[in-house]
Amino acid sequence: MSMSVTAMATATSPAVGSTRSRRSTSGVTRFKMAVRSSSISVAVAPMLTKLQQDCATPLPVLRNVADSMSADIRAGLAVDGGSDLKMILSYVDSLPTGNEKGLFYALDLGGTNFRVLRVQLGGKDERVIAAESEQVSIPQELMSATSEELFDFIASVLANFAQKGGNFHLPPGRKGEIGFTFSFPVKQTSIDSGILIKWTKGFSVSGTAGKDVVACLNEAMDRKGIDMRVSALVNDTVATLAGARYWDDDVMVAVILGTGTNACYVERMDAIPKLQGDFPPSGRTIVNLEWGAYRKGLPLTVFDRDMDAASINPGEQIF
Repeated sequence: MSMSVTAMATATSPAVGSTRSRRSTSGVTRFKMAVRSSSISVAVAPMLTKLQQDCATPLPVLRNVADSMSADIRAGLAVDGGSDLKMILSYVDSLPTGNEKGLFYALDLGGTNFRVLRVQLGGKDERVIAAESEQVSIPQELMSATSEELFDFIASVLANFAQKGGNFHLPPGRKGEIGFTFSFPVKQTSIDSGILIKWTKGFSVSGTAGKDVVACLNEAMDRKGIDMRVSALVNDTVATLAGARYWDDDVMVAVILGTGTNACYVERMDAIPKLQGDFPPSGRTIVNLEWGAYRKGLPLTVFDRDMDAASINPGEQIF
């Protein structure tokens, strides 16, 4: 529908409600719903009022949520399993600077779409020389298939993509490097390994939970004859922070709002009690909150509860 047709339909349709804004004394614009009289508003108005009340998040509620989240962040940094926020260590203790040179590949599995990308970097002077990506929808049947079937599909897409021409050059004798963005809850054990905690976002692939997802991908690449190695395992939130940091040294936080939601940030290692051992020179690392299922203090409507009850993991992702 064009913008003009949309505007016409809006203007001529019976109005059952509207929103209006006003600026508070603090300068913050606040929105309020007002139900107008019409032939159908008598029946609709109570439902809209009830929905508005169920979804309300006045300032005291938001402060309570913020206080609860702050407490859970501290508890999660202290010990694994200490809070509703997992506070997973990413093992990423150095971020892009813009000086990087060479050919790099990336795989992105984070929802209903899978993406493969390659980029030729030329350092500070040339930055991104060439970049190419391809996005493929995950077949519905693979979202509940076996681990081998899913990762063979990923490897097949990568193999076909890598065979394409273009302004991409890998130095002789050098093995291709891949950054694997895997946006599901993972217990990271090193920069290039991580154990899948559970599938989310509608996936229920068998044989992967409790296994190293990097090993699953490496085995699939071996089966497809791909001569590459995974050099880093991250989720989409960490990847977003790293990608933004390539252009701006001041970036410290990344938030994802997509099929799921999550956040990560750069933390001082001496502020993470559960992190033992020697610290790298940077003294900092990225912490993955895994806040997708966090809901302390947040209101739930009947629609939230119905959707949760019909989901693959009832009670686990009701944020």
